[in-house]
Amino acid sequence: MSDRAYVSAWAQDYSGETQLAQFKRLLETVPLPESWPGFSSLIVRAVDATESPVREWDLRSLPVSAAEIMDLLREHSGGDMAYEVHAPWELWVFDVEAGRWNRKPQVLEITCHGPEYDGGIAAEQGHFLIGIGFEHLFTGDPDLLSNHAEKSGESASPEEEGYLAAMRTPERLRECHERTRDNIQYLFRWLQESEAAVPLERYRLWSEGEDNFEARLDEILAVR
Repeated sequence: MSDRAYVSAWAQDYSGETQLAQFKRLLETVPLPESWPGFSSLIVRAVDATESPVREWDLRSLPVSAAEIMDLLREHSGGDMAYEVHAPWELWVFDVEAGRWNRKPQVLEITCHGPEYDGGIAAEQGHFLIGIGFEHLFTGDPDLLSNHAEKSGESASPEEEGYLAAMRTPERLRECHERTRDNIQYLFRWLQESEAAVPLERYRLWSEGEDNFEARLDEILAVR
């Protein structure tokens, strides 16, 4: 249950001259929670991922807005730069010990790749690479929510065993499906907003554990 999920997004008319402005527009759409309405860290990198960061900021003492992020980046612009921010966003998470679902802050990671950064990695990974959190928060477990997945017969970890055991009643299974759908719809609403604001040319949903992450989300949304 520790696989991560991502969005790779490509912006229209993206270049070293436009990347900061488009990055700002993306950050302005992030659905930050009321409990912490800002970004918590910022890292600037240059040339490629093997180089030490040019600059790092720990922003946890006070919520920092998208405009304030841009103020920090003003002296670090360039097509061979990459910018990484972290922020909380709230998703439904099942608390095995408490036996209930709660909306809890999860870490959202957004990296803005300059067109020339790391050998042009933006072309493959996206102008923006967004780590949206743990895969299972959007897919549930295939033994529970898939129409045609085969039972695995054995859980991967004690944590997963506890989660699966807690979900076996019809009421729990229905709630699992509803909360997972809520997380997916929350993600899609944000992507629709960012698609218009940046604007985005296209985006791709993918994960470390699913062969076709986007199709899995569509499957869950289609189940009634």
